[in-house]
Amino acid sequence: MKMSSQEFLQWDSKSITLLAMSGAGKTTLANKLPKEKWFHYSGDYRIGTKYLGESILDNIKQQAMEVPFLRDLLLSDSIYICNNVSVDNLAPVSSFLGKIGDSKLGGLSLNEFKRRQALHHQAEIAAMYDVSDFIHKAEDIYGYKHFINDAGGSVCELNDAAVLEHLARHTLIVYIKTSDALNETIINRSKTSPKPLYYREPFLDEKLAEFMQEKNYTDTNVIPPDEFVSWVFPKLFKSRLPRYQLIADKYGYTLNASDVAKVNNDQDFIQLIAQAIAEQTT
Repeated sequence: MKMSSQEFLQWDSKSITLLAMSGAGKTTLANKLPKEKWFHYSGDYRIGTKYLGESILDNIKQQAMEVPFLRDLLLSDSIYICNNVSVDNLAPVSSFLGKIGDSKLGGLSLNEFKRRQALHHQAEIAAMYDVSDFIHKAEDIYGYKHFINDAGGSVCELNDAAVLEHLARHTLIVYIKTSDALNETIINRSKTSPKPLYYREPFLDEKLAEFMQEKNYTDTNVIPPDEFVSWVFPKLFKSRLPRYQLIADKYGYTLNASDVAKVNNDQDFIQLIAQAIAEQTT
């Protein structure tokens, strides 16, 4: 959605999609907006609760069934298992995505890893298509005046123009651009706590082959899971930055993360976007 800064300021019920890598400040920003006025839609939360909920539970149950004590209790319906996905706790989604490598260290076979990646890809597309419905639900049912779509970091990897056009039709897309210093901070943080991520399959195939050649691995099933994630994250991170920028240039606008960090309330946020629109409108 493209508009003038004046049109944006006069837009009575604002609907905004935030794009950025994890760590750029999307969720922190969303949490600064008054909860009584802004509906916070988390793409990752929708994925975990709606589209991958059953698969996540099946994975947890499969792990539990390998423990004799828990297996007996589950089979006798003495206990039940549920996941507790929240906007601030997406660990069940991450644990389902998993990491390639040695099963004894919690790794997944390449085929199983790719199967889960494909499920996540489908789920993320569906979650982004749900944005338009939730904009109306947020206002019509719950009375929220404004809507913020905290999109997952991998939206730029979907390679689906229809999804982006859908988001651009219903929301103003805003990309939070990180500085070189913040990029290094995010990359260094990933090394201490490697987290499962979504990869485009061509990117995964290329980088996995490169990694195995560099580390002299001949079988993905012997890779220490954290090793590949730590090695590939900087490359994934840097590959995503131009993808975000292309989306912003075509469909929306760009904010600097340093300016976003200074936002204290929704008026600051609105004025920052209006300024960016004025500066970036040609």
